[in-house]
Amino acid sequence: MKGFIWGVIVLLCAVSQARAENWPGWRGPRGDGTSADKGLPTTWSPEENVRWKVELPGPGNSSPIVWGNRIFLTQSLDKQGTERAVLCFDRAAGKLLWQKSIPFKGDEPTHDTNPYCSATPVTDGERVIASHGSAGVVCYDLEGKQLWHRDLGSFIHIWGTAASPILYHDQVILNCGPGERTFLLAMNKRTGEDLWKVEEPGGKSGQKGESEWIGSWSTPRVVNVQGQDQLIITWPNAVKSYNPKTRDLLWTCGGLTSLVYTSPLFTPDVVVAMSGFHGSALAVKTGGKGDVTRTHRLWHHTDKNPQRIGSGIIVGEHLYMINAGPGTVQCIELKTGKDRWDGKRLGSAFWASLVLADGKFYATDQGGDTYVFAAKPDFEEISRNRLGEHTNASLAISDGDIFIRTHQHLWCIGRGKK
Repeated sequence: MKGFIWGVIVLLCAVSQARAENWPGWRGPRGDGTSADKGLPTTWSPEENVRWKVELPGPGNSSPIVWGNRIFLTQSLDKQGTERAVLCFDRAAGKLLWQKSIPFKGDEPTHDTNPYCSATPVTDGERVIASHGSAGVVCYDLEGKQLWHRDLGSFIHIWGTAASPILYHDQVILNCGPGERTFLLAMNKRTGEDLWKVEEPGGKSGQKGESEWIGSWSTPRVVNVQGQDQLIITWPNAVKSYNPKTRDLLWTCGGLTSLVYTSPLFTPDVVVAMSGFHGSALAVKTGGKGDVTRTHRLWHHTDKNPQRIGSGIIVGEHLYMINAGPGTVQCIELKTGKDRWDGKRLGSAFWASLVLADGKFYATDQGGDTYVFAAKPDFEEISRNRLGEHTNASLAISDGDIFIRTHQHLWCIGRGKK
């Protein structure tokens, strides 16, 4: 009887842990914007279904991450980026638990729409790691003690930096750039020491009257293709796949244009890569080696593309996208590239990435309106939820709560009390 009771307890704990999924980094636990949570609120306002909100020191574009009872957020403490911080909040009430910053006295340009500290941090439950652009990469334990700090040099681009670090086993992997210094770097997550580095030539800063803007703000993904781990990243002009253990280039597919903001999208059969600034988009079949542009590319959109900043989600045989200019939503057939919704307008410009939970998409536009619509090829809007505050950040989901970072506040949206 005791064994039976213990088995029930273990099962209940497992169910509870499965529901209480952490959101440990950019685009969540799988890096694809999907959440296993169910029963999330689909309606809210500044007065409805708000557990708490906390004022932030200033505007920012990075997304919150969640581990257990803690929320982490990167934040410049001033407009000039001279103090670049990681903030830790208690998820129960939004209380600030600690705030640690790295000083920076150098010259690093950015754009007014891209405040410093735009990269989302990442955690493994023991440490939290943040990229602060030219101020370096810093690692803290969950109590705020600094474990290491790496100065990677200056990254100069007129639009600033934004790519987020990811974790792969003992590695921290980061797209370092954009600008003339652009490279892919793997560091030891415990010490910050270099493990491998891949130079990516051809970057430009956009300064001094340059007529051509080049850069990638894309956060890479590690996926498994036919039993092999592959690190996929979108660079200017191409999407590439590397062996994350050895840094070896596995395949490359040309067809992107010179500016890339979105993260690559993946199924076991297809990778989708999209340029920004009205640039091209493509789909490529997995399983190739070397230059697969001619042999594996499924489709290639070269004109009449929207401005794309946030990343989409693949569900079944369709890719769903929300766009920055204009504020359109798309349902694109993976095999053909055809848009079933033909440029349907939903909100104002979407800089945030799409999030999927319980068969529903959550899409937040720059005006602070979050649209909830069904994850199916026939468009069905479920709700529109207005906070009335500007935001460029993607929302996070964990254990029944939705966390939204605006330029003024961090909001916790949820049903009832915990």
